[in-house]
Parts: sequence; structure tokens; C-alpha cells
Amino acid sequence: MTIIIGNAIALIACILMVYSGTLKKTKDVIYIQSIQIGLLTLSNIVLGGISGAIVNSLNLIRNIICYKEKLTILIKIIIITIMTILCIIFNTQGIIGYLPLLCSVIYTWLIDIKDVKKFKYLNIFVLSCWLIYDAYILSYTSALFDFGTIITNIIAINKINK
Repeated sequence: MTIIIGNAIALIACILMVYSGTLKKTKDVIYIQSIQIGLLTLSNIVLGGISGAIVNSLNLIRNIICYKEKLTILIKIIIITIMTILCIIFNTQGIIGYLPLLCSVIYTWLIDIKDVKKFKYLNIFVLSCWLIYDAYILSYTSALFDFGTIITNIIAINKINK
């Protein structure tokens, strides 16, 4: 039953994730992703993905700060440090449990990219890591939508290039 509930919550979040892949403004993407991240945190908790829940909780804080254009290098360092310490302490999934941390550290450093095309490439990398993690914790809905969002970001990049 927890797999169904976790995947149902993830479905709502993932619809927002795919939608964010169609947006052309970085600030709009961050806003929609903040809502999505909150729901995915809940889904990760239900499915037992503790490191994913930890990372997503801190990613939500990061996105809110970034949306308000207050994300400084010091704040990035603080968020990454807290995220790393908590993941090391609470990770129960071995090396796979560190994938959310890896992609979130990279994303946190690069979230304020102004070039939307580079931002979409960043999303493709991050979602590739989450695809593996989500499949591992049985968040099939998230894994499927991670893949779908990768595709929508590729399509958006092609549209930008034209």
C-alpha cells in the first residue's frame, strides 16, 4: 500500500516536473520545481527514500532562497554542508543513496545559471541521477516522469536552438 500511496503523491509532483521542462524562464522553472520538490519529499518519505527526502527538503529551501534572488555562495555552502552531513548520517541505500546528494550539490552550485539552455542541460543531468534513484526506491511514477522531463528539456533545447 505504501508503494501505491508514494507513487500517487509522486504522480502529482511529476506532472509539475514535466510542465517545468516546457518553461522558458529560469525563475518560472524554479517556482514550479519548488512545489514539485515539496511533494517529492513526501513521496520519498512514504517510499523509504530517506536520503532523497533529506536532499529534497534542503532543495526546497534552496529553491525558495534562489527564487527570491538571495542565494549567495555562503548560503550554497551552508546548504551543501548540511545536506552532505545529513545524507552521510542517514543514508540507508548504499551508493545509490548518494545520487540525490551528488546531483543536488551540482545543481545548487549552478542553479543561478542565466542561460536557459545551459539550465536545461543541468536539469537533464540531475534528472538522469534521480531516474536511477527513483527506480531503486520503487518510485516508478517518478522514474517514468524523470525520463519524460529529460525528453521535454531536450525538445525545449531544440526549440531554443531554432
